[in-house]
Amino acid sequence: MTIIVTGAAGFIGFHVARALLARGEQVTGIDNLNSYYDPRLKQDRLAELATQDGFHFEQLDFADSAALEAGLAGIDFDRIVHLGAQPGVRYSMENPGAYISANITGHFNLLELARDRKARHFVYASSSSVYGGNTSLPFRVGDPVDHPVSLYAATKRADELISETYAHLYRLPATGLRFFTVYGPWGRPEMAVWIFTQKILDGEPIELFNHGRMRRDFTFIDDIVEGILAALDRPPADDGKAKAGGSVAPHRLYNLGNSRSEDLMRLVSLIEQASGRKAELRPAPIPPGDMVETFADIGAARDELGFSPRTSIETGIPLFIRWYQDYRARRAG
Repeated sequence: MTIIVTGAAGFIGFHVARALLARGEQVTGIDNLNSYYDPRLKQDRLAELATQDGFHFEQLDFADSAALEAGLAGIDFDRIVHLGAQPGVRYSMENPGAYISANITGHFNLLELARDRKARHFVYASSSSVYGGNTSLPFRVGDPVDHPVSLYAATKRADELISETYAHLYRLPATGLRFFTVYGPWGRPEMAVWIFTQKILDGEPIELFNHGRMRRDFTFIDDIVEGILAALDRPPADDGKAKAGGSVAPHRLYNLGNSRSEDLMRLVSLIEQASGRKAELRPAPIPPGDMVETFADIGAARDELGFSPRTSIETGIPLFIRWYQDYRARRAG
């Protein structure tokens, strides 16, 4: 039976689709290939997926319900991994409408699709940004998340609430995954790991927001994919018992992070070591909507999904830089 993966040309969606194909699943990928970042990177990811048996791709905007229904009309599927979204905290200050369209309307359309097709599991991407200005660390799935500091975070929290409603009203099994700063090969060009690497290699200055006094729970892509597949393979039971996140409907929430909060300067140092270049640093104030620190409590995901991230940034950063240098050389050639 086919699995739908939205955002299949995106960073995490590409890796999840590839892992599902590698274990023999049939995958239909959905993506609108928008220009939030260079669409050529998205096309290159799709070209990699096209080399594997069992992959089918539909270019469409899932915020368009008619296009979504038409694109999937002849496809028999029983699970949805909804990873497509409009990402980015800072861009939500410039183009808020894109977040309402993709992250609210699009999420609703996928839930309606899952309800109509009686999907046996709806797995979706949330974000560590839902914790907003929380100062109690590490972040736990039971922590209050009612004060987002960006529109992006607000849309992700809204997705969780809408999914809870669908699980309650229609008994749709759903699992929301709060990702913590995912990085690795085939990553996103507007993320810190990519930006810092590019600027260090090109001899350009790096802006250090909050004057470098920031910490992130950097999580390697391979660990995230293992967590997503573990969640997909374990739909929540409709048994009236409290789940991770507090729901008694068939709906769970998990943190997927490395469970280590790393200083931003440690990231810079590791990129310098792996690239053999020295960074030029330019301190800057923290942008509106950014969080000073993230740190995941992964106890529930560890206990219930067997989630156990193995990749430290000491290992993961050099892996990313080797991929980045090779990819840039191939593109230049």
